[in-house]
Amino acid sequence: MLKYSVGLDISARTIYACISSIDAVQRVSVKSSCKIDNTLSGFKQLHQWITKHHKQKHIPLVVNMEATGVYYENCAMYLFKQGYSLSVLLPNKAKKWLQSEGLKSKNDKIDAQGLAKMGAEKALELWQPTAEYYYQLRAMTRQHQSLQESKTAANNQLHAEERGMYKNKMVVKQLKQQINFIEKQIADLETAIEAHIALNKEVAEKVDGICKIKGLGVLTVAVILAETNGFILFKNGPQLISYAGYDVVENQSGSHEGKTKISKKGNSRIRRILHMPAFNMVRYKQKPFIGLYERTLEKHGLKMKSYVAIQKKLLVLIYSLWKNNAAYDINYRNKYTRELEQGLPLGMASIEAN
Repeated sequence: MLKYSVGLDISARTIYACISSIDAVQRVSVKSSCKIDNTLSGFKQLHQWITKHHKQKHIPLVVNMEATGVYYENCAMYLFKQGYSLSVLLPNKAKKWLQSEGLKSKNDKIDAQGLAKMGAEKALELWQPTAEYYYQLRAMTRQHQSLQESKTAANNQLHAEERGMYKNKMVVKQLKQQINFIEKQIADLETAIEAHIALNKEVAEKVDGICKIKGLGVLTVAVILAETNGFILFKNGPQLISYAGYDVVENQSGSHEGKTKISKKGNSRIRRILHMPAFNMVRYKQKPFIGLYERTLEKHGLKMKSYVAIQKKLLVLIYSLWKNNAAYDINYRNKYTRELEQGLPLGMASIEAN
């Protein structure tokens, strides 16, 4: 036997668990299954159940689960504190793998068995919990985005109501009150985000250094830090680029030449928050972004594609400044940017003048 693997299919109230093992000929066999409550007492019961069936203690055991909303978080944190090696997968990744195994039926028990088999056969990336500081920051930045979207919806509704054939004064009044209330909440939240960043002196100093880039605000950096857990799990630029969905996808086969575009299979909140700063880089003619914009625009003539290139470069620059604890200086060109984009180790180039 090479490894034990526990698969957990988690919903709001229940957890279906399955423990499997894999032998030297890559044969996976199910050892046991159970159903528990998604509560603290259920987690303790799960721990006891795993301990009971993990009979050969010298053989490694992994736990594999899906990131189902927030319902997995308490269970994952409990198992992490108990010392388990666990992986948390995006639902679409687990779904595609299970489909590739030819599973036609789907229920919670089958999903748990599939996750156990996946954990046994593959060396999955281990999960690390988000630090409480960044967890709280993420809650605020995501609420800020939600409020902005609510404000946009209310403004659109007000616009339509005021220009309709018949105008309802009561509806218009309520919409205006709603917009004013949302704007106040947004302002309060922005103040709270800045105050939260100031709680950590090291983070605050790094954010101040990054925000020396003209056209880049505290909120943008806060969202990126919140969504990446302070870059703690990223070892190089390509990992971050892929996580944000800026990795390039080609569509070519034989004589067919399809469009080359970014995958967008990543954290959309990062791409969203970098949209306006990319425009600011061009507006304020910030180097090296304005040069990149002009070169790419001359090449393909698509403004938005050039703005996306700036977003990608800006994200890598923020990561570089953060990792090297450096403040942005417009008089210097940081050669770490190219290294990060190519996946090279940090520290192989110096910061030299233009």
